[in-house]
Amino acid sequence: MQNIDALYEKWLKHPEMPKKLVSELKKMSAKAKTDAFYQNAEFGTAGMRGILGAGTNRINIFTIRKAAYGFGLYVIKHVPNAKERGIVIAHDNRHMSEEFTEESMKTLRSLGIKTFVFDELKPTPLLSYAVRHLNAAGGIMITASHNPKNYNGFKVYDDTGAQLTPEKVDLLIAELKTLPDYLDIKIDDKVNGYILLSDDVELTY
Repeated sequence: MQNIDALYEKWLKHPEMPKKLVSELKKMSAKAKTDAFYQNAEFGTAGMRGILGAGTNRINIFTIRKAAYGFGLYVIKHVPNAKERGIVIAHDNRHMSEEFTEESMKTLRSLGIKTFVFDELKPTPLLSYAVRHLNAAGGIMITASHNPKNYNGFKVYDDTGAQLTPEKVDLLIAELKTLPDYLDIKIDDKVNGYILLSDDVELTY
């Protein structure tokens, strides 16, 4: 088990912690604190999903950033011409989906990966199609599928538009394990250069 109190204090005092998460941290009971920090958000064949909120076992901009960074490293290492082919990002209408899309985009751009972003919420099948249509290196869908409304998640797709196989997920997890603590991963907040996808992709779909 992780050092819950130390992690809690680190998150509470972090200079980049959003005010909303700081407020949530200050209101946490001992039980809530334990649940939020006793483990890291888990990544599996269906991606990463969980309850929205502050903590290493929650879905927030910091856990999304680490997931996107790890996926970026994975495609650079295992997909030919990944930086030039790029990654497509889409999201549904869940709370914080737009913010997580932006965080994923900035993270990938910080790694030098071309990034395609839809201008509004889109269904998962369209994301899968767009990866193939654009010959992209992979895709990210910000969604928690059937889970309750207080959940969100991060699903990843390979260059065929399919969810990663268990073998590919293992390679991605290996990249995640090389990364520092959530709060120690730095990206360039001013990075730009993403490509906004037009209606043409949806029309061809």
